[in-house]
Amino acid sequence: MSLRTGNGTIVQEFILEGFPAVQHLGKILFSVHLLAYLASITGNMVIITITCADAHLQTPMYFFLCVFSFIECCFTSTVIPKLLLIFLFGRQTISFAACFIQAFVFIFVGSSGFLIIAVMSVDRYVAICRPLHYPSIMSPRTCFLLVIACFATSFPLITGLLVKISRLSFCGPHVIPHFFCDLGPLIHLSCSDTRSAEMMAFALALLILFTSLTITIVAYSNIAATIIRLPLAKERQRAFSTCSSHLMVLSLMYGSCVFIYVKPKQTSRLDSNREAALVNTVVTPLLNPVIYTLRNKQVHQALQEALCRRGTLR
Repeated sequence: MSLRTGNGTIVQEFILEGFPAVQHLGKILFSVHLLAYLASITGNMVIITITCADAHLQTPMYFFLCVFSFIECCFTSTVIPKLLLIFLFGRQTISFAACFIQAFVFIFVGSSGFLIIAVMSVDRYVAICRPLHYPSIMSPRTCFLLVIACFATSFPLITGLLVKISRLSFCGPHVIPHFFCDLGPLIHLSCSDTRSAEMMAFALALLILFTSLTITIVAYSNIAATIIRLPLAKERQRAFSTCSSHLMVLSLMYGSCVFIYVKPKQTSRLDSNREAALVNTVVTPLLNPVIYTLRNKQVHQALQEALCRRGTLR
C-alpha cells in the first residue's frame, strides 16, 4: 500500500515475497518450519531451565550459554512466526513500522549474540590458559557486566543504522525479495541515494563480525597452544572437549552471516541470501541446543538427572 503526497508516493507497507517458487507447498512448509521452530524454542528453553535449576551448572560457562540460548529464542522468534503466516495464509504484507521494528530486533539480537560468542571464547581461554585465576577473573559480577556490555555495545550501533535507513525515501517498489525485513533487500527498495547507508551497513557488519571473530581467533589460538603443551593425551582430550561444542556453533554462525552481510554491494545475490538466512534463522538455532546437549557431558548429565527426578515424582 502506498500513500500519494505532493512530493510523490510514500510506501506505508511492504510485501514480503517469501519463497514464491515453493509457495504451492505452503501447508507442508508450514508444518516443517513450525516443527523446527518449536524444537528450537524447546531445546533452548531446556538449556535455560536446567542451567538455572542445576547447582552444578552455576558457573560462568553455563551462565553465558544460558544467555546465548535466550538470544537464540529471541532471534528465531523475530522472523519465523511471520514466515509461518506467509506459508499458511499467504499473509505477506507488513507495515512500514513493523518492518523496521523487525529489522532492528533481528540485527540487534544477532549482533549481541556474536559478542556473547566472543565472550564465551574469552571464558574458555581463561578457564584453560589461566585456571588458577579463573574464579577471580570470571566472577559473577564480571560475567554480568560482560553480558550488559554486549547489549550496550550493539544497541547504539544498530539504532544509528536503522535510523539512517528509515530516513531514506521509499516511493517505488514495495516488494521485499525476502521472507523478513532484512537490511540488504530493504535498502535496495529505496529511491534515495543509498550508497552511504550501504557502506554504513557494511562497516557495521565488519565491525561486529570481525571484532567478534578476531577475539575468538586470538582466544582459541592461545587455547590450542596451551592444549598442545599438556603432557597427557587424556588432559588434551578433556580440554578440547570443553571447546568442541562452541567451535561447532561458531562455524555455523560465522559461515552463514559472513556470506549474507559482508558484501559492500548489498544488492548482489539476494536470492542466495534467502537460503543462507533460512539456515541462520531456522537450522542454526535448532542445532545449537542439540550440539550443546549431546556433546557436553555436564549438560547431558544434568538433563538425565532432571528427567529421572521427573519420573520419580510421577
